[in-house]
Amino acid sequence: MKKLTLLGQISPDEFLRTYWQKKPLLVRQAIPGFKPVLTREELFELAGRDDVESRLVTRLPRKWQLQDGPNRDLPPPSKKKWSLLVQGVNLHNAAADALLRQFRFIPDTRLDDLMISYASDEGGVGPHFDSYDVFLLQAQGTRRWRIGAQTDLSLEEGAPLKLLRNFAPEQEFDLEPGDMLYLPPHYAHDGVALGECMTYSIGFRAPSYQELAEVLLQAMADTVEIDGRYSDPELAPAKRPAEIDTAMLSKIEQELARIRITPEDILLFLGEHLSSPKPATYFIPPVRPLPLERFVAKACKTGVILSPKTRMLYRRNKLFINGESFLLSPDDRGMLITLANERELNPDQISNRPSDGLDALHQWYQHGWLTLR
Repeated sequence: MKKLTLLGQISPDEFLRTYWQKKPLLVRQAIPGFKPVLTREELFELAGRDDVESRLVTRLPRKWQLQDGPNRDLPPPSKKKWSLLVQGVNLHNAAADALLRQFRFIPDTRLDDLMISYASDEGGVGPHFDSYDVFLLQAQGTRRWRIGAQTDLSLEEGAPLKLLRNFAPEQEFDLEPGDMLYLPPHYAHDGVALGECMTYSIGFRAPSYQELAEVLLQAMADTVEIDGRYSDPELAPAKRPAEIDTAMLSKIEQELARIRITPEDILLFLGEHLSSPKPATYFIPPVRPLPLERFVAKACKTGVILSPKTRMLYRRNKLFINGESFLLSPDDRGMLITLANERELNPDQISNRPSDGLDALHQWYQHGWLTLR
């Protein structure tokens, strides 16, 4: 397998075997000569939008202050000890999306988003831990990271942020532009800006089983059908009226036990759940969408590309895109799986395809889920 500079000249196989969810990895010049994909001003503009999740964190003399976005009135960069965190930058910037896609040696089911953390001098968010894996790529300036594999993850009471009460760092690194630090889940860390800086966090999805169970049961409520209604034609006079009757309990238990969650149910739920866009995400359809014939003619000349906001997954003959599921026909399967994996199709991959697959592409184009190149 080809080795990547991104991982410090080790292969993805070696990284996953030796470091992933096991121990940190510091990579000097993971991306040599790296330049930020957004200027400070462009990042501040994003933070002020209603459809962008952002947080302003300020360290005051004896406390921390957190302000959820949109954040339109930011402190001046000359003021010390404040940070701006902007989530999902990849959804709004093509260069940020391209950077995130460099990490697709991790499956799309786990890859989440690219967050940009801007900090003025001495800015940070305090010692904390994440419940998911994260790559911390230094984009501009210098940030000092202190990290530790502590087991005491107790938090400060009353703080607006989840700050570790007893942070015990074991290692310290100064990251310059292009340097990158990987941290597994629950690894304690604290990053402080040495002057004005920007850090890119490539985060991963790690839903709790409780969360998945709750969403699954909500989804099942829309599909479960049990015929019949409770009846008791042989009911005897009640001796203890307030007691739940054994016969009633047994009969209802027997009927509800007919509910079965099959592997197919779990696949459909998981595919639709993991491909669903984030709540604040919305797509912009074309102002004057081309009719089907003109769209196909243009696609056969230029190709198509998925919107950065689109999430597309598949398994066997099931395709999932932005929370919807489709059954793949043998004729369309190759083209649409290529689109999911490559996130684009060139003209040769579209030409002379069956109408059903082209109809799907046209429908997604009308939704703003993909665009003509």
